Amino acid sequence: MTTNDPDTLWRVKFAARTHDPAEKALVLLRDPAGHEGGTVRALQRLAGLVPYQSGDGEAGTPLSGAEYTLVQRADWWAAAADRPQWPMEEITVAGRDGATRTLAVASWAQVRWAEKPVLIHPLSGFVFDLKKESGGLGETDFADIKDRSHRHQRTLIDTDGSTTNWRRSVLALWRFGPELREEDDQGRLGELWKLLPADTRVPDHSIWDHLDLVSAFAGAFAGDPNGEAALLSVAIGPVQGFIEAARTTSDLWAGSHLLSRLMWEAIKPVAEALGPDAVVFPRLRGVPQVDLWLRDACGLPAAWFEDATWAKGGTDANPLFAATLPNRFVAIVPAGRAEALARAVTEAARAWLRELGEKVVDELLREAGIDSDAARATCMAQMQGQLAGFPEVHWAVVPFSLVKPRDAARQTDLDVEALKAAAAPFFGVTAAESSGFLDTPAWKVLQGEVKLADGTRFFAPNPGVLYPAVQELAERALAAAKAARPFDQRGEEGWRCSLTGETEWLTTDRAQLKTSYRQQTDTLWAKIGAKRPAWARKGEHLGALPAIKRLWPSIFAREVGRDVHDSAMQRFVISTHTMALAGQLDTWMERGAVVDARWQETVARYKPDAAALPRRLVKQRAADVLARARLVPGLLERAAELEDEAESENLRETVRDLLGDGERLETYYGLCLMDGDRMGEWMSGGGELTYSDSFHPQVRTGFDRISGKAPALAAYANQKRALSPGRHLAISGALNDFSLTVARHVVEEDFRGRLIYAGGDDVLAMLPVADLLPAMERLCYAYSGVANPETDGAGKSALTLMNGFALLHGRLMRMMGKEATASCGAVIAHHQAPLAAVLRELRAAEKRAKGEGGRDAFCLTVIKRSGGALTLTAKWGEPVRLLGDLRDFLADPGVSRRAVYNSLEWLKDLPAGNGPMLQSLLHYQLDRQADKPAQGRHPIATLAQRLATPSQGEKARDHVWLANFLGVAEFLARETRSGA
Repeated sequence: MTTNDPDTLWRVKFAARTHDPAEKALVLLRDPAGHEGGTVRALQRLAGLVPYQSGDGEAGTPLSGAEYTLVQRADWWAAAADRPQWPMEEITVAGRDGATRTLAVASWAQVRWAEKPVLIHPLSGFVFDLKKESGGLGETDFADIKDRSHRHQRTLIDTDGSTTNWRRSVLALWRFGPELREEDDQGRLGELWKLLPADTRVPDHSIWDHLDLVSAFAGAFAGDPNGEAALLSVAIGPVQGFIEAARTTSDLWAGSHLLSRLMWEAIKPVAEALGPDAVVFPRLRGVPQVDLWLRDACGLPAAWFEDATWAKGGTDANPLFAATLPNRFVAIVPAGRAEALARAVTEAARAWLRELGEKVVDELLREAGIDSDAARATCMAQMQGQLAGFPEVHWAVVPFSLVKPRDAARQTDLDVEALKAAAAPFFGVTAAESSGFLDTPAWKVLQGEVKLADGTRFFAPNPGVLYPAVQELAERALAAAKAARPFDQRGEEGWRCSLTGETEWLTTDRAQLKTSYRQQTDTLWAKIGAKRPAWARKGEHLGALPAIKRLWPSIFAREVGRDVHDSAMQRFVISTHTMALAGQLDTWMERGAVVDARWQETVARYKPDAAALPRRLVKQRAADVLARARLVPGLLERAAELEDEAESENLRETVRDLLGDGERLETYYGLCLMDGDRMGEWMSGGGELTYSDSFHPQVRTGFDRISGKAPALAAYANQKRALSPGRHLAISGALNDFSLTVARHVVEEDFRGRLIYAGGDDVLAMLPVADLLPAMERLCYAYSGVANPETDGAGKSALTLMNGFALLHGRLMRMMGKEATASCGAVIAHHQAPLAAVLRELRAAEKRAKGEGGRDAFCLTVIKRSGGALTLTAKWGEPVRLLGDLRDFLADPGVSRRAVYNSLEWLKDLPAGNGPMLQSLLHYQLDRQADKPAQGRHPIATLAQRLATPSQGEKARDHVWLANFLGVAEFLARETRSGA
């Protein structure tokens, strides 16, 4: 479409976003005016948009025939991309003008959803019958629903009666349309408003998903001279190496958060040009950084965001501190502008990082007290040189024009030869062969009209049906672009960064780089280390990227404080030492944190710094109790710094007496790394859902009856469902809610941990040892949205999980569903162990959980301070319960520590494969070390049976695995770790 009017694209997007009413499912087949005759017409009239061929002679901005065609085509494509198809019966009807038309209908597929309200989980296929659960919606007055919908949405349209700001109206409808305010809802629809289906026959995607997709396609068509759309797929990196180059937990957070922020800066050019709904993955609605952009850069009223958690300031519990965006995105863009947009994405990310690098250099020089243009120029040249080409930005574009409808008016009779030829090199086939989605039985049915003997025919597809094939090709092309990885080689001549060893450390005098920094005391970093230890520890000398990561917490906290008008905003870092003590601190605080004169003298003498505490320890505590508790870790840090060993031990003894009546202080903490299983497969259409699984039960019954007349239809219904934009949006929405809300609640509210980062399906958390295993398991169940039959229902958490959904404080969130699983790697380490080494073990544990554990599993590694390590890999469920039961048994004061040690000694010589002997000997050994024999009720009994006869699909366990199981249980049973 060729136009010089800058408002045209946004006006077309407005028409697309209002082409269907939000309440469509509740008024369809009930409203005599039709679903397009109520809210749709009222909103467009309010905005002054005159529908094409309305015939009313209304004043306003008319929608031209060309613009109407774009919206119509966008609607057709979006429906075809997101919804399975079914056979139709041809009927002839008379129009208002007297002419007759042939329509394709299926009476058995006309669902009166208000009477038969069903929602289907898009990722698991679970059927949620609202009538069965809540009595249905049949009594709901459709006129009242229309009124509430209109009353809510009209406040989002930016118009003064004569002029409409189309861009701001589209952004407001996109962001706040799904959030029905209480005054408009009066408590009757609640969270259901966000889930109302777009199509009552396929109730697995919401009306908001459909409107987003129609708006995305319409915007792409309107923004292209030829009315063509393309799929743009972008990834930035490197990811793992950048995040894991860390010496502190603050470094870990900074690396992940910085990449998330870089991703937003990369996405922003697309969002600014086409709207955030153009991005089909990840979903941007509700992401705090995007909300901030809508308020400050797009002019949406600040009052609309007042209730948002991110707008209320506070500490780093603020969601703006969460890393919420993955390192890739997929967008629907104008085909003719795709390459320019991809280059704008690349430049935007790199320009933002260059600007941040300049800020970091200026901050370092200011803190070091260096005011020299020459020094700044030297340091700045290093910074910009080391940032050149970072981040790596890879992109691929696939135009939908590779699919050509021979029937342009109906957008049917598809020619896919160009698409096959383009895909051939990436699939290893010839240009004449089909591959990927084009080679599936589903496409073989869809590509031609399957006509039945009674005149029924299968719906003729439009290009939207081939979204899976276009997306497949985009992903393969992107993978090829990433594999090429072109780079500019640059020389690094001097001494290297002490963290990465890859680049020179930043200096104000290049002559200093010729000598080891260990022999110099006047370097930039030596001065920073003396003044700001949080930016550089003693002896650290950092290159550009590590320096940016080290200062990012301070810079970002200041930025957020400015944005939310809270000058006291801070980023609190909980040390590994503090986390190790969390359980004992919690117990001490429960007792009132009682102190004596010795405490007062100790605090006055050593003046410890106040430490940040896990959030659960802070909640509902008296101010004086908190103040005392925050000083305890600082006292132990002072003890570690003392050169006099006797004085150091005396200080530790003071703290031991204070917290645990002289008991040993816990020095071990846990790190947990969770990762969703087979996420690549999920993103490319994995899972076991068939096309018929998405049908409303009424439609499924009718389809089964019709498909009995044609084997091809039955085969289609049973095919695994291909990827769709709605699936992308469903996955992204679930991952956003999980990472932004649910994961933090589990780690920091249900348990006493600290979330370091949560981005999509990746979670890194630090926890006290006693909380580590139950928190890991809870996270994985929450990821799926499935209740744990062993632990849920005890009323200990505000978070309820059920059938693929999570309910928290009245907010309903869709999770990944029962078919999606996650694996966890975990490490228990001494608080003084080098973090880099612990992270290597953590990553290895996560890989073992997915490899040796076969996914849906955990791997726990215990790194002992005295040397050596224990590694335990197992599935979720019974092994976790058995480990907890054995830990509790061993933690009993009446059980000797020799119980496990003696068992491990004779276990070395026991022949393999003798389950009854193993069980008998274990019983004997454990009973004789306990003052009250368990008489066969040891959890080890079940464990021994599992070793002898593993479940189907489970690997047989050997004695090494059992020895590690016993060793881990014994380690966890020690008093300060077991919660005793």
